[in-house]
Amino acid sequence: MPAQRIDINQFLSLAASHPVLDVRSPGEYGHAHMPGAHSFPLFSDEERKIVGTTYKQNSREEAIKVGLDFFGPTMKQRIIDAEKITAGQKVVLVHCWRGGMRSGAIAWLLDLYGFKVYTLAGGYKAYRNWVLEQFKKDYPFILIGGYTGSGKTELLQAMQKMGDPVIDLEQLASHKGSAFGNIGQPAQPGQEQFENNLAIALHQLNERPNNPSVVWLEDESQRIGHINIPNDLWHTMRSSTIYFLDIPFEKRLKHIVEGYGGLDKTALIEAVGRITKKLGHLQAGLAIQFLQEDNFLAAFEILLRYYDKLYSKSLQNREALNKLLVTIPAQNTGAENVELVKTIKNKNHVS
Repeated sequence: MPAQRIDINQFLSLAASHPVLDVRSPGEYGHAHMPGAHSFPLFSDEERKIVGTTYKQNSREEAIKVGLDFFGPTMKQRIIDAEKITAGQKVVLVHCWRGGMRSGAIAWLLDLYGFKVYTLAGGYKAYRNWVLEQFKKDYPFILIGGYTGSGKTELLQAMQKMGDPVIDLEQLASHKGSAFGNIGQPAQPGQEQFENNLAIALHQLNERPNNPSVVWLEDESQRIGHINIPNDLWHTMRSSTIYFLDIPFEKRLKHIVEGYGGLDKTALIEAVGRITKKLGHLQAGLAIQFLQEDNFLAAFEILLRYYDKLYSKSLQNREALNKLLVTIPAQNTGAENVELVKTIKNKNHVS
């Protein structure tokens, strides 16, 4: 039976249990791709360029002939590679950029060999349109807020382990959000890949048997390292309820020293250097001096007061804050506040 073209919703539903082959070039895949998709290029980057040039300068027919010169000798290996990826399955999903010749060629070959093949109508371009639509939806967010050192990420991770619906923006962005946020982290994804990953994370929450009545996430700045939270989603976040954990400065300072004190000192000093203008040359110089002397408590006290001012300004700079803000006095940081947060949520009748 020939490959069946299906829409993006059907494609993603099947992708939950069957392998996806992205037959775009390695460069296209490396720029951004569907989370979990396998790179299965019909052409190398250079071959794609040659075929594209032939198409523009000569004709579609000539481009196909040139493409067959590249594709023909590789057909057997592609079958072998597909069998390894599918690990005995006989259902496979295939897409290219627009759902045209590249996916059609691979789909034909795999169908000929005996695979049940589905191709994505509209290709990766249709998927990107779907991604952007996910950010326009009205999600039932509750933001976990609090000054730096409150352990907001640890709290959310603990809630996620307990089965609560959580979107961990910092994990998706591979960055902790401040000038120090990239230290010890893997390289950040590109903007498009971040959006793809975020859209799938949101979609998976909505695909739960019971739609979540609350989705938890951290009260972030719109920019996380070099990544931006998409504008539509950002506007939803800025109009969502905030549970602000009001934790004593000393407790937060201790938490920060424990979390950052063991990181590479040179990287810490370089991070202070990046915020010297905003921090002030005198304060930055003192913080660097304290770091060089291994006096992390004094160094981070300076930095924590700086970030407290930044967060306070961001918190206040939103409409109807008095209706959104729920202040939660707390004596501990991080995961120790799980039950406290859930108790407040139940008292506020957020079902």
